[in-house]
Amino acid sequence: MFVIDEKDKEYRFGDSGPKYLMKGPRSNFAIVQFQAGQDFKAHYHNIMEENFYILEGKVDIEVDGTVNTLTKGQMIHIEPKEVHYVINRYDEVVKMVSTLAPYQEVDKVEVD
Repeated sequence: MFVIDEKDKEYRFGDSGPKYLMKGPRSNFAIVQFQAGQDFKAHYHNIMEENFYILEGKVDIEVDGTVNTLTKGQMIHIEPKEVHYVINRYDEVVKMVSTLAPYQEVDKVEVD
């Protein structure tokens, strides 16, 4: 058992990207934030499935070429090998929860 406070962690890119509260041993749990206009390179995972739950704002998550516009209270589930691209095309910050499981230290494959 352990307790983590979000304020003790930092976003990967200063004011955006993932803020991992837990990385392994069986799953990842992160708070992800994107400022207006920011995105995260298209990628997929060979083994891990990923979920995004929107806490604040609005975001476009493209999965295998289909754009899904998500808002507060919505969740998207992404299966292994589904290519996904996240972009905030809106004028407000988006904040969401991301979970990945089963944990793999290296499982992300970036695509063009």
